[in-house]
Amino acid sequence: MLAVEEALKRIYGHIKPLGTETVPLRAAANRVLAEPVIARHNQPPFDSSAMDGYAVRAAEAGIGRSLTLAGTAQAGQRFVGMMDRGQCVRIFTGAPLPIGADAVVMQEETEVHGNQISFLEAVRVGQSVRRQGNDFKRGDALIAPGTLLTPARISLAAASNLPELVVNRRPRIAILSSGDELVQPGSSIGADQIVSSNNFGLAALLSPFAERVVDLGIVRDDPKAIEAALLSAFDDGIDVLITSGGASVGDRDYMQEVLKDLGVAMDFWKLRMRPGKPLMFGVRGRTLIFGLPGNPVSAMATAHVVVKPTLKRIVGLAETEWPRFTVALAGPLPANGPRRHYLRGKLIRNDFGMLEVDPISETDSGHISSLAASDCFIVQPENDEGRSKGSVIEVIPLDWG
Repeated sequence: MLAVEEALKRIYGHIKPLGTETVPLRAAANRVLAEPVIARHNQPPFDSSAMDGYAVRAAEAGIGRSLTLAGTAQAGQRFVGMMDRGQCVRIFTGAPLPIGADAVVMQEETEVHGNQISFLEAVRVGQSVRRQGNDFKRGDALIAPGTLLTPARISLAAASNLPELVVNRRPRIAILSSGDELVQPGSSIGADQIVSSNNFGLAALLSPFAERVVDLGIVRDDPKAIEAALLSAFDDGIDVLITSGGASVGDRDYMQEVLKDLGVAMDFWKLRMRPGKPLMFGVRGRTLIFGLPGNPVSAMATAHVVVKPTLKRIVGLAETEWPRFTVALAGPLPANGPRRHYLRGKLIRNDFGMLEVDPISETDSGHISSLAASDCFIVQPENDEGRSKGSVIEVIPLDWG
């Protein structure tokens, strides 16, 4: 059995870049940047006011002093000419600073008597002024390749005067569930049947990293039916194929056998983790194939721990392991065996407002309701002697990206 880190190292060695594409800003959310964002201008492009008030020479304004109002400057319409000595200009947030002014006094610190403006507080040079290039300067590298394009980063790209961005292409993914016992949600359930859930959970988890996710549905435990479904995915040019069920070596587990018959080179099929030991990985040309266990918690655990980081690497994210962090345990953990344990957990706040993780005692790999009640996996190392309440341990949030 492979350690998780060794498995990921092997998988990453098979990844080939999918190329790039140019997308408009409105379509760039949650994509991964392929080329750096370079500022095309200074921001702000001129000295401007940070608030509504009066533009002044600081040396002429101050407590008990008055200046004559010379005009108005507002965003998109500057004060024309030069502000003479003894004058001030009514100015609004974002407006260019008039020539001759070196400070802005907020309107709450002034009194107006006709065209005479008096000041209630001391004034310093640069007060409430946004200097040219204070945010960024022309030529600055603002966003590095490999960065996820969040709303704030898209806003920054727009402010730098870029209408579109070059991003990494995303893989086309196909998901296949196998098992004679499976039926689609909404079906009449027979005496020996269960409702299929893996394809829906996996699609929801992985779609943010995919150009598209194709659900191949449920395939019977029949080699010819499995072969036909797999060939349709390969013929469609799928970059990543994910199967669930049939990954072990039971009498009715045909997935590995059929994949090999179709030319898939198997790399490994067991991981030193629980739940999720029987995980297959192989390649066929440029296509990466993951055979996940059929039990729903095992399928989701392996998808979070192995498949999701792989997809992050494919789309070019610089940080594939985020988010992970350490918190204190709200309850004890028993000793662990030779496989790394990904326990279900619930993040909570203690009486002091500090974040802790409360272990969920349920460990059945088919118990999907306990996973739905979780918001993280607690990562308990191999051969761990057990942990007491208050011990610090690593967690993987399930819904943080």
